[in-house]
Amino acid sequence: MRVGELGRKRMLPIRSVKSAVFFVPTARATLLNIASGVSPGSRYRLARSTLAGSQRSITRERNALYLNSCQFSRCMSLMVLGTSSHAGKSTVVAALCRVLANKGISVAPFKSQNMSLNSYVTSDGCEIGIAQAMQAFAARVEPRPEMNPVLLKPKGDATSQVVLMGHPYKDVPAREYYRETSFLLEKAVGAARLLEKEYGHLVVEGAGGAAEMNLYSRDIANILLARALQYPIILVADIERGGIFAQVYGTIKLLPDDIAPLVKGIIINKFRGDPAIFAQGVDILEEISGVPVLGVLPFASIELPSEDSLSLGDKKAGGFPVRIAVIRLPHISNFSDFEALEHRARVEYVPLGVSLEDFDCIIVPGTKNTVNDLAQMWRSGTADMIVSARERGTPIIGICGGYQMLGKEVIDSGVESCKGTYRGLGILDVVTRFDRYEKRTEQVTLAARPVRPILSSFGKVSGYEIHMGVTERGADREAFDGDGAVSGDGLVFGTYLHGLFSNTPAVDALLSFLYTRRGLQYTASQSSNDPYEDLAALFLRHVRTEALLRYFT
Repeated sequence: MRVGELGRKRMLPIRSVKSAVFFVPTARATLLNIASGVSPGSRYRLARSTLAGSQRSITRERNALYLNSCQFSRCMSLMVLGTSSHAGKSTVVAALCRVLANKGISVAPFKSQNMSLNSYVTSDGCEIGIAQAMQAFAARVEPRPEMNPVLLKPKGDATSQVVLMGHPYKDVPAREYYRETSFLLEKAVGAARLLEKEYGHLVVEGAGGAAEMNLYSRDIANILLARALQYPIILVADIERGGIFAQVYGTIKLLPDDIAPLVKGIIINKFRGDPAIFAQGVDILEEISGVPVLGVLPFASIELPSEDSLSLGDKKAGGFPVRIAVIRLPHISNFSDFEALEHRARVEYVPLGVSLEDFDCIIVPGTKNTVNDLAQMWRSGTADMIVSARERGTPIIGICGGYQMLGKEVIDSGVESCKGTYRGLGILDVVTRFDRYEKRTEQVTLAARPVRPILSSFGKVSGYEIHMGVTERGADREAFDGDGAVSGDGLVFGTYLHGLFSNTPAVDALLSFLYTRRGLQYTASQSSNDPYEDLAALFLRHVRTEALLRYFT
C-alpha cells in the first residue's frame, strides 16, 4: 500500500447556487454571476485577472473560517472518503491514527464495510480486513471485529461470503445482499458507537468512490454511514490517475445535499515531483470547490500491507538474483503474506498459463475458492508446470488454499463449491474435505519440525489461520506442530499459517537456502524502521495537521 492516496471534498453545497461555483466573497461572487452562457474556464480567468492581488489571502481566510465552523453533534472524529478506489483512504486513515496516537489521543479506526480477500484474525478469533488491522496497529490498539463489522470476500459468480462481526454469516449474490442494507447498517452504526464510547475518537474510512449515485440508497460504507454519524469529512483524491479537478469537483457536486456540507478538507495523494509545482492547482481546487486543500502527499513507498488485488498491479519485482514465483490465482487471498520476501528476492506474481521455468521457488498462495482455482490451474497448464518443477527439484510451498491444492484430492460436500471430488496436484500426501460451513479463525504460534533443508531453521513462528475444510495427512510428516505437511526430501511443504513470512527467521531460512543453492551469499535481514512512524512523519510534513487535530481536541 503506497502513501500518496488522499483527497476528496468540500464544504458548502455549491451545487445549490448554480452560478456561485467559487467559494469567494461577495465581490467575486458578483463577477462570477455573469451570464450563464460564459464557460467555467472563462469565469475562472475573469475572476483571476480582476482579483489577482487579494484572491489568495481572502480564500485562505474564508477557508480558516470554514474549518472552524464545526456545528456537528460530535466533533471528536473524522470520516475519510475518496474520489475513487485505490485513492489512498486506508493509508491516510493509518497516518492520522499514528499522528493522533503519538499525541496521546485515544483513537480507533473504523470501516463499516470492506470488500477484500486480504484479511486478518484478531486475538479472539474474529476475521477483519487487513487494512483495519494495519490501522489499529498504527493507532497502537488491538484489532477487534467492531473496527470492520462487515467484510465481503468475493467467491466468484457475483457471490461473496459475508463476514459479520468477525464470523461467517452467509454466502450471498449481490442482489440478495442489498436486501439486507437496513440490517447491516444498523450493525455498522452500532459498532461505530461502541468504539466511539470506548476510545473517544474514530477515524472512519469510506469505500471506493463516495459519489456512486446508483448506490446512494444502499451505500452503508459512505453515504448512509455519513448520514448516520454526521462526522466531518476529509476527501482524498489520487492525482496520479489524472483529472484531479474533475475528480474533486465532480465528487463534491454529486454528493447528496445533506452530505456535501460535511466535507471540510481535501488531501491530494500520489503527487510525483515537487508539490510546489501544483500550487496553482491547489488555488483552483479551493476556488471551485469551496473546500480547503489540507495537503499534497507525494508518491512514496512505505511498506504497509496491501489490501486488494488492485495493489498487485503496482508491484514491481526487485532486481535480485533469486526468483520466487507466487501463482496469481483468480481468487488469490492474503497475498500480503509474501511482501516480506520482496525485500531480498525477485517475487513475481505469475498469471495462470505463464511459464514457471527458471524460478528458484514456487509458492501457491491462499484462495477464497480452492475448488474453482484448482480446476483453472489444471485447465491453464499451471498445475502440470508445478508438477514438472517438483520433478526438477524446485522447492514448492503451499499456504492455506495452496496447501490444500498440493494434496491428492479435495472432496467437497457442496460447502465451498459444487459437490464432488477434485484432483489435486499430488505433491503432498494429504486429502482435504469440505464437510461443514465452518471457518477456523485463530492466531497461533507453532514450532517448525526440524526437517532439512528449509524448515529446520524456521524455529517458532506466529501467524493466523483463516480457512474452511479439514486436511488429513497420509505418509508425509507434519511441517509444524499439529499443522501442515512436508515431503520426505523437505523441499515441499504446506501450511495453513498466514503471516508465516512475517517471521524474520522464516524469511532468512528460506532465502538463505535459495541463495546458497545458487552459489551466492545471503545477508540476514536487518531490523527496519517502524513504517507507521515513517508514514506519520510524511503526513506531518505535507498535510496541515493542525486543521485536522481540532476535530479531536
